[in-house]
Amino acid sequence: MTAARLYYVHDPMCAWCWGYKPTLETLERLLPSHISLVYLLGGLAADSDIAMPEEMQAFIQHNWQKIASMLGTQFNFDFWQINQPRRSTYPANRAVLAAKQQGAEKAMIVAVQQAYYLEAKNPSNLSVLSGLAEDLDLDLEKFKADIGSAKLNADLLNEIQFARSMPIQGFPSLVLKKDGHYHSVALDYKNAQVSLEHIHQLLA
Repeated sequence: MTAARLYYVHDPMCAWCWGYKPTLETLERLLPSHISLVYLLGGLAADSDIAMPEEMQAFIQHNWQKIASMLGTQFNFDFWQINQPRRSTYPANRAVLAAKQQGAEKAMIVAVQQAYYLEAKNPSNLSVLSGLAEDLDLDLEKFKADIGSAKLNADLLNEIQFARSMPIQGFPSLVLKKDGHYHSVALDYKNAQVSLEHIHQLLA
């Protein structure tokens, strides 16, 4: 079989990515061994210290309710009462890259999602991300140095640019690389078989 690469384009603070998580895990288990799955950060919202406008807060809360209703995903709405939200996901993206340097990419993605959606913590804050790194038993000094480094930020911007050059429809998206060409893969939030069948068709 020809080796192929499946890109999962996501953001750890994307609510639809959180909703898709169980189906993604199923897809990972079902993927043939000749297809490697690569997580690719898409960078939902750039760095910002500005408080999120109330209209945007209301829109995102409505989105959470929609996802919970559609997929049964859990959300802790206390987040909106006990935090001052900012439209800023790049810090969490950098945390994933910093954790990846220590072999904990997926562990950090899950930690950010659980902190944000279940524990009502704000992953836009470096203090929260450092706490997650500590919980994951990462080298905390290295993590802090990496997450604040110009090199890692440049790596993130390059990854975001690469992700946005692909045939994606927002986050999450699946893209199959075959023979140097990139193909958008059908994604169903409830059924991994939809993506799997499309991948087999693309590789046929």
